[in-house]
Amino acid sequence: MSPRATLDPVTAGGATVQLAVAADAAAQARLRAERRRALRKTVLRSLGNAGITIIVLLLLWQAVVSLTGISPYIAKGPLDVWEFLFTSPNAEANRAQLFPLVGQTLVDSSLGFVVGMIVAIVLAVAFSLSKAVEAGVMPLVLLLRTIPLVSIAPVIILMTGRGTTASVAVIGTIVVLFPALANVLFGLSRASRQSLDVVHVFGGGRLTALRKVNLPGALPSIFAAARVSVPGAVTGALLAEWLSTGAGIGGSILKFNAQAQFAQLWSSIALITLITLLLYNLVQIVENIVLTRMGMSR
Repeated sequence: MSPRATLDPVTAGGATVQLAVAADAAAQARLRAERRRALRKTVLRSLGNAGITIIVLLLLWQAVVSLTGISPYIAKGPLDVWEFLFTSPNAEANRAQLFPLVGQTLVDSSLGFVVGMIVAIVLAVAFSLSKAVEAGVMPLVLLLRTIPLVSIAPVIILMTGRGTTASVAVIGTIVVLFPALANVLFGLSRASRQSLDVVHVFGGGRLTALRKVNLPGALPSIFAAARVSVPGAVTGALLAEWLSTGAGIGGSILKFNAQAQFAQLWSSIALITLITLLLYNLVQIVENIVLTRMGMSR
């Protein structure tokens, strides 16, 4: 009998294991490469969408300024704003005037965004765990949504103090809360029934199911809520600055208009709009990266 015919079973088993390990490593390498390609594709798509949105916005802006017959003294186009901020002899002084205002508005927007998203997620989880909490709190949320914010802003400012950080946080949270809460609630309610049954079969309770199934499955809806909340947070910050603090872009727009500083007015609006679009697309890029890594992207 040849030596090959009397191959040791242990040696044969070891060779099989080595082949299986090599095949598994190759499969994992291919999987990582596919994920990297998908990630690059989604990021490039998001950047392309952002670029197209900005170009369309600039073209519409220039068309409105050029075709409506508004006086050039009042209406400023994209080229006028570019000249005011970057090419005019006073461009450095103009940037020094507007950039701190934009920075303050971004700080106020971040405050409203963070607080609003946290409150929305906490309320959505509480509503999922208890229908009694939902029945008691949801009417208050709907009430805040239906009452015009300008009409209740004096009460908010009276309670939190004029010009305080608390007033900015409360006004921003009210603007962000309802759309974010609706999106997160929708995501939590779309959990797989089979996955929930598996958790319950293995002895998991409602909190375990929420942590293992509902929250991970709701990530697309949570990111959708974040995207919707970005422009809402900026709007809330501008409103809070106008009504309460008098700082930032919201507090300066009326001053620019009253003093006929139309270049400053249009430039500040252009800057805050551009930054809002960039932040919206930044959230979308983060969403694509996270969902692609988790295998949840389309």
